Amino acid sequence: MRTLVHYLPILTTAIALAFTVALLRRYRAKGGGTHLAWWAAGTLTYAAGTTLEASITLFGWHEWLFRLWYIFGALLGGAPLAQGSVYLHLRKRVADRLTIALVAVVAVGALLVSLTPIDHSLVEPFRPSGKVIGWQWVRLISPFVNLYAFVFLVGGAALSARHFFRDSAMRHRAIGNVWIAVGALLPGIGGSFTRFGYTEVLYVTELVGIILIYVGFRYATGDAAPTSRPIPIDQSHASFVR
Repeated sequence: MRTLVHYLPILTTAIALAFTVALLRRYRAKGGGTHLAWWAAGTLTYAAGTTLEASITLFGWHEWLFRLWYIFGALLGGAPLAQGSVYLHLRKRVADRLTIALVAVVAVGALLVSLTPIDHSLVEPFRPSGKVIGWQWVRLISPFVNLYAFVFLVGGAALSARHFFRDSAMRHRAIGNVWIAVGALLPGIGGSFTRFGYTEVLYVTELVGIILIYVGFRYATGDAAPTSRPIPIDQSHASFVR
């Protein structure tokens, strides 16, 4: 039975798309930036995943909707966002190599999800779950991708927060990165609950997560922050800021 929680992905999609627009505007204003391009791609794939969740809620479970949901949700949920942090904090040559490895893992995972048989006896009409995947070993890929996202996205924001806390004039950037780190952590927690059949927890953590990341981004970039003194536009070492 559908409840109000099942409709949360609609709101999550709207917020993620608004965030994508904000990142693209910043990309254009700064004349480029590989990290910003990856972050925009990340919020867009985030929106794609929640759009598929909303579609399943509104129109019912369909095999192709489920396969796409698993690819965009489990395999691409936080990976592009994490890759933006990789390009921000690491040397380009290292970041490029990590990109190749990440794309390869996601591509293989997506292919396997596309080919796996589906156990239709476990399908729930308006609720996606990885338990219907016939090749259950395929689900072992997503934890590695999620760990990668955690290390670079959450870790990158935490490092930036620590860096900015040393300067009282940059304290708002530190606070913004704390919000980003917490928000990035939540969808991974929700994804863990889906493995035990609690997909609704994922819907809640996805919504709260993207809100916190968006608020952190606006706060860290100065859109919602106090302006005690001018901040150089080329200030480095800031997740979601440069």
